Amino acid sequence: MLPNPRKYGTEPYRIAVIHGGPGAPGTVAELAAGLAGRSGKGVLEPLQTSMSIEGQISELKRMLRRHGKLPLTLVGHSWGAWLAFLFAARYPSYVKKLILIASGPFEEKYATTIMQTRLDRMSKEGIEEYLHLSSKMSDPSVRNKNHFFTRFGKLMSSADSFDLVPFEETHLGFHHDVNKSVWSEASYLRKSGKLLRTGFQIKCPVVAIHGCYDPHPFEGVEEPLSRVIIDLRFILLEKCGHYPWLERHASEEFYQLMEKEVI
Repeated sequence: MLPNPRKYGTEPYRIAVIHGGPGAPGTVAELAAGLAGRSGKGVLEPLQTSMSIEGQISELKRMLRRHGKLPLTLVGHSWGAWLAFLFAARYPSYVKKLILIASGPFEEKYATTIMQTRLDRMSKEGIEEYLHLSSKMSDPSVRNKNHFFTRFGKLMSSADSFDLVPFEETHLGFHHDVNKSVWSEASYLRKSGKLLRTGFQIKCPVVAIHGCYDPHPFEGVEEPLSRVIIDLRFILLEKCGHYPWLERHASEEFYQLMEKEVI
């Protein structure tokens, strides 16, 4: 059984990096390791397994309380940015600073173009693959959808990225059941406005880092958050997609920013 959370560097662990998905554990392993190496600080990588938002918040609380040096800097990527956002609002004494990387937009009106942007970047073969995988994942007769969800995740990652450096796959499998269950709740939170309103409860500094090539429009992060977060810094990276630490043209600037922010 894999350790959970995974640990990088040495104690005390003052930083936790939260993966996206939902249901994509291990996808921030390289970020966690790189951050520990460059900052010299201990970093936790919690692996979220619960099939509900409340469950994932509870999981995160248990792991941070047991393994971390409170309060921590929470670094959330993609869905992990939303989870860290919700957690910081619920447990402010646990969070020193919140860093949101490539977050999904916080209002529904900004999310309508995401998939079309991805499709516009795909070849004919890529679009055919997208249609095939979407069909398999929505087919109730297909019992284990993880294989198709894994292929779907790789296809989306390619469309989401500007120019990735070669890297070793670090994910621990993509879990379709977790994704479907948690995302149905998360989607409702955004549509209802509850997700954004949660930001009024966040008291710590918030830094949002976003790539200009990310299909998740940066305006959907910067503009809504500016209305609810008192201490907000927004940083836009050029020639950068959804995974800044893997981008050939942006990774060095990204890590330099991160080193300053986690002090």
